[in-house]
Amino acid sequence: MPEKYVYRFEEGSKNDRARLGGKGASLAEMTRVGLPVPPGFTVSASACNAYNKLGREFPEGLEDDIWREVGVLEERLGKRLGDGENPLLVSVRSGAAVSMPGMMDTVLNLGLNPTTRDGLGARAGRRFALDCHRRFIQMFGNVVLHMEHSAFEEIMQSAREKAGVSHDHQLSEGDLEEIIARYLEIVERHTGKPFPVDPREQLILAIRAVFDSWENPRAKVYRRINQISDDLGTAVNVQAMVFGNLSPQSGTGVLFTRNPNTGEKLLYGEYLTQAQGEDVVAGIRTPKEISALKEDIPAAYAQVEKVAALLEQHYSDMQDIEFTIEDGQLYMLQTRSGKRSARAAVKIAVDMVHERRIGKEEALRRVTPEQIDQLLHRGVDPDAQNEVIAKGLPASPGAACGRIVFDADTAEKLGRVGEKVLLVRPETAPDDIHGIVLAQGVLTSRGGMTCHAAIVARGMGKPCIVGCEALKIDLGRRELQVGGRVLKENDVLSIDGASGRVFLGEVPMVEPELGGESAEILAWADAVRRLGVMANADTPEDAEKARAFGAQGVGLCRTEHMFMQPDRLPVVQEMILALSEAERRAALDRLLPFQEGDFYGILKAMHGLPVTIRLLDPPLHEFLPDVEELAVEVALLKERGGQGGGEYRTKADLLRKARALAEFNPMLGFRGCRLGLIYPEIYEMQARAIFQATARLQREGVDARPEVMIPLVGDPKELEISRRLVAAVHQEVESETGAKIPLKVGTMLEVPRACLLAGEIAPHADFFSFGTNDLTQTTFGYSRDDAEAKFLTRYLEEKVLAENPFAVLDQAGVGQLVTFGVARGRAVKPEIKVGICGEHGGEPKSIAFCHQTGLNYVSCSPYRVPIARLSAARAALEDD
Repeated sequence: MPEKYVYRFEEGSKNDRARLGGKGASLAEMTRVGLPVPPGFTVSASACNAYNKLGREFPEGLEDDIWREVGVLEERLGKRLGDGENPLLVSVRSGAAVSMPGMMDTVLNLGLNPTTRDGLGARAGRRFALDCHRRFIQMFGNVVLHMEHSAFEEIMQSAREKAGVSHDHQLSEGDLEEIIARYLEIVERHTGKPFPVDPREQLILAIRAVFDSWENPRAKVYRRINQISDDLGTAVNVQAMVFGNLSPQSGTGVLFTRNPNTGEKLLYGEYLTQAQGEDVVAGIRTPKEISALKEDIPAAYAQVEKVAALLEQHYSDMQDIEFTIEDGQLYMLQTRSGKRSARAAVKIAVDMVHERRIGKEEALRRVTPEQIDQLLHRGVDPDAQNEVIAKGLPASPGAACGRIVFDADTAEKLGRVGEKVLLVRPETAPDDIHGIVLAQGVLTSRGGMTCHAAIVARGMGKPCIVGCEALKIDLGRRELQVGGRVLKENDVLSIDGASGRVFLGEVPMVEPELGGESAEILAWADAVRRLGVMANADTPEDAEKARAFGAQGVGLCRTEHMFMQPDRLPVVQEMILALSEAERRAALDRLLPFQEGDFYGILKAMHGLPVTIRLLDPPLHEFLPDVEELAVEVALLKERGGQGGGEYRTKADLLRKARALAEFNPMLGFRGCRLGLIYPEIYEMQARAIFQATARLQREGVDARPEVMIPLVGDPKELEISRRLVAAVHQEVESETGAKIPLKVGTMLEVPRACLLAGEIAPHADFFSFGTNDLTQTTFGYSRDDAEAKFLTRYLEEKVLAENPFAVLDQAGVGQLVTFGVARGRAVKPEIKVGICGEHGGEPKSIAFCHQTGLNYVSCSPYRVPIARLSAARAALEDD
């Protein structure tokens, strides 16, 4: 028996998302609870998958099922598809299991042709029927026949100008007849055959087009960005039409049960009278705020309020609702959990806990780490003096600055090479997704708060302003006019998505702060998580910021960054150029006060919390000038006859040493603990600086807790010798100062051999910290810089690798080494503290792995600490 592929709305529920898609499941659920939903049926996502597997052919029995359900719909409504007197018209909409706003395709008014149009006109008015017909041709031509939307819009714009009107609903019957004739001409010119008039053919072609849309470029881009499986497929919803363009008492709208930008508990949305649903989200007309519906159609507004409250209560979440009003009667077309800004997501989750609609654990599941990341975006400095040249609708918060570009392709091209650009358009369309991804923000002259640009930007956390009508954008000339000023492509603008302001030039920004609901939800996360969260911090300022964001200590303090500062780099170079240990120690004695001051500041900022200080790691040549540049300087000095001068001798000495220290593969060369073993005086100076700073702080009543980390250990003997060196300096400083200084010495495991020998290394270590950046390089045999520049992007596109292993921890390879190292280390020393301190320490999937592997902590950059706190809590909830 063939698989069942078609389901009436009455046959499903909200639990059928995988089969019916999000839209189909919501229509079924709203039907089940008795809301006014136009009847229809859903062709399942499994039918789409079968269609694609069969080489874009319908599976057995599907077409028969479709016609059977069309017959049921006809009997129920007393209308017939293709009937010249009382025609059945339907909409055909996509709907995947995961919300993909604007990414798929929709056709309205299907079933119209000259005959059925006349039948519709006899019942509802000729102008209305003509309007529906021109809409149908336009949508069918775009979605099914793959014609550019702009081809139709040019005809519409020309007709509006000729008629002297601003909006489509102001066009006369004669205008619409001319538009339809011109539409049919360009369709035949494009396809080489007349527009299909058989409604049955129209329906099958439309369903095929929706199936095909699953594989269109914008859908693929959206799935890749949001990590949505390619195997889900899309369902197709066929539904009896209701008409928002029927009369002045008709309209269409989109609303959210709470403000999706701020989370405020009030109806938020827009509507248009005498319009159909695509008019609102397409952004072609600027709609009215939903509150104005109370004046325009009071009875319908009361219905909207009641249904919105019921749906939010039913789903226990903020809903994004699409509706149509036909002659004063409300019809529900969709409900789904609404996309929201990061700020709104946190507020709504916290408010719903206080309203006793959800529990704290559910709130933690609803707020994503990516949303916490977005909360850390910068805003416009309140004291900024830049000229405000326009103001639009604040569609997605955050501030952005960049060069103006007028199309998505240019935004993508420049964004990929690191240029900061703003995508400026009259309105965006789903095809613009690739440019939105790489733009800093989006600015449109048309559209409302629920248009495509607003929804997509909000979901991505991109600043966005829409409906900025003061902008007169000329895409042909690639310029915009505003207030008598002409701005060209590549001119710089700044936008404030929180206020809708557009600034000329680059505006100063302010750093974000976490407080209010954000602090509350992170406190709930701290109560749930079992994984500690520390920060990578190299300065007191970094340490203070990390502590403010909730870090429980410093998991990695890189001392080489301190050596690069201008006031000490010459002394470091002196130390490197030293011809004897005595000369080297003299230079190190001059560096000691600098290092002690560095550690004093960081340890003080982390009063009462551990600070893990990694001793010098990079090869010494990194502290010297570039060899080629230096050789040019020496040659020029020689040409000018300066061989006898001090500058020449210094430069020549630097060049000789730089050449002597140059390595074929510096990443695997003379660095890390190898430096400390060959030049122990370097590590001695650093250890002394740490312990002297600790002793000073103890005298001042500060609870300083240093931990010393030896880098790049690959053999137990390396750590044994290094620990002995640090312990000897520790003893000296205690003896000299009378202080009782805690002594903790551990190592970074960042080469495979260290992981394999973790059991032998553990007796010499108080802690392990997996340096997953270098461990990834040494496990894969990739140089990170070379891989990302030359082949990694292609590997990801060709699915050689599922994810960038330098961004997301490679659990199959690197993860196995980490797991092995943890097990071997704890088998010898059960109490050993274990964490990671690579960039993976702030990435949610990697954090979940660390939780599952039983690590004690992760360490990440200060701005990723809040993300790590939430990710660790969500990982703990997955265990429960």
